[in-house]
Amino acid sequence: MHVRSVLVLVVLASGCVEERPSRDGGIPVDGPVIGSDGQGSRDLPPGPGLERGSPHDLGPTHDGAAHDQGAPVPDQTSKPSPFPVVNGKATYYDADGSGNCSFPASPQDLMVAALNTPDYNGSQSCGACVQVKGPSGTVTVRIVDRCPECQQGHIDLSKEAFAKIAALQLGVVQVTWQFVPCPVQGPIRYQFKSGSNQWWTAIQIRNHRWPIKSLEGQIGGSFQSLPREMYNYFVASSGLGPGPYTLRVTDVLGHVLTDTGIPLKVGQEVAGKAQLPP
Repeated sequence: MHVRSVLVLVVLASGCVEERPSRDGGIPVDGPVIGSDGQGSRDLPPGPGLERGSPHDLGPTHDGAAHDQGAPVPDQTSKPSPFPVVNGKATYYDADGSGNCSFPASPQDLMVAALNTPDYNGSQSCGACVQVKGPSGTVTVRIVDRCPECQQGHIDLSKEAFAKIAALQLGVVQVTWQFVPCPVQGPIRYQFKSGSNQWWTAIQIRNHRWPIKSLEGQIGGSFQSLPREMYNYFVASSGLGPGPYTLRVTDVLGHVLTDTGIPLKVGQEVAGKAQLPP
């Protein structure tokens, strides 16, 4: 496990400066966690057919084109968020868009953040959007990582996102934050993990509006729930068969979407037929 060595300077009330360890901080992390490029990356125990050290072998989309993970297009809804406002604090780290959520690096979109372990909620918050209000402004970020040493309510922003709410030299600021709908466009997408096959199938949901609560696969005419791992994949340890699949996605607000005819594309994204409602 490599330990990120980024230090954040915290200006104390006395006027002296104290070094604060970066959010990885060398603290042991429970459960499999994942990185991307050796900068604080952590290895994931490989599933069948998955080589250690290549956790982000995502490959092209089902149509052969690389999927653009850039800044999302604004959504049309302006309904208030049903989630409570959290009073907490914000810090920053050198983010690249990858992390415990197993998303690839997104240098073209660094409005990202890591959440403390309780609010990370077993990876349920991965891919969700959070609006953060600080002393100098407001920013909306996508959750891509977990901050194992952060206390509940603490959000660790990318340096670029932190700069939109406060001066970087402050290091730590009081904020409020709230889950909001992601401004997605197009249908949800299914990422099949490298090493997936008909006997061991791991699927990640991407491009979703609200946090995802569950994923079910239809096996033998009935739906079976797929357990979710801390690294943000739903895993059928005995597989879902050769496909194509019928999958049922439920978000935390109770919206349900059923997709049929989803082919097994190892290490690739497959577009669904629709998007979960606002």
